[in-house]
Amino acid sequence: MEFSSQITREEGSPSSQRKLGRGKIEIKRIENTTNRQVTFCKRRNGLLKKAYELSVLCDAEVALIVFSSRGRLYEYANHSCSVKGTIDRYKKASSDNSGASSAAEANAQYYQQEAAKLRNQIRTVTENNRHLMGEGLSSLNMKDLKSLENKLERGISRIRSKKNELLFAEIEFMQKREVELHNNNQFLRAKQIAENERAQQSMSLMPGGSSEYELAPPPQSFDSRNYFQVNALQPNNTHYSRPDQTTLQLN
Repeated sequence: MEFSSQITREEGSPSSQRKLGRGKIEIKRIENTTNRQVTFCKRRNGLLKKAYELSVLCDAEVALIVFSSRGRLYEYANHSCSVKGTIDRYKKASSDNSGASSAAEANAQYYQQEAAKLRNQIRTVTENNRHLMGEGLSSLNMKDLKSLENKLERGISRIRSKKNELLFAEIEFMQKREVELHNNNQFLRAKQIAENERAQQSMSLMPGGSSEYELAPPPQSFDSRNYFQVNALQPNNTHYSRPDQTTLQLN
């Protein structure tokens, strides 16, 4: 029991935990074929990653060539160049024994080539823009004109769809604004009507206000021509007679 507890304490001690960490690998040929292949894949991927990071971070021209033990080729180069171009540049830089002068000349020649490529790209883009504007079409054949027409039709369709989208959004906004204004108008009208009703109620509650309304004569009736009705002008007493009848009775 004492021996087993001592072993347990030794395994759980900090010194034993430090020994369980990753140790240093001796740099020599790996004899096991499987382990050697696995290590090659891991180290190769790490090397390619480092080459890519170096080219991006430092804007350097990097070319990497790796042959496996089975003769398989793995290579990497910047997106703007190739392995062959980098090798040619290296040959030009290392052919002259003058050192720095030859490297400077090689760099100058490389930059001149890159500048020529950029000038050609700018010229091509400018020419395409002129063609889209309808200028310089004499140098185009029927196939080029048809391709240019298709490009313009696709561009016009996209422009029209975007314009219709903006118009529909504007119409929807105006409709919402119309509904808001209509609701505000209804609210203000109801508020005005309520204020008028309160004013009338306050006038009716004033002293003497109710008697004036009670003594007011009923409104006269009018016909469709805004004239008084004939029944309203005729006398109600039937014992009145006409003037000629009264004259005859006196005689």
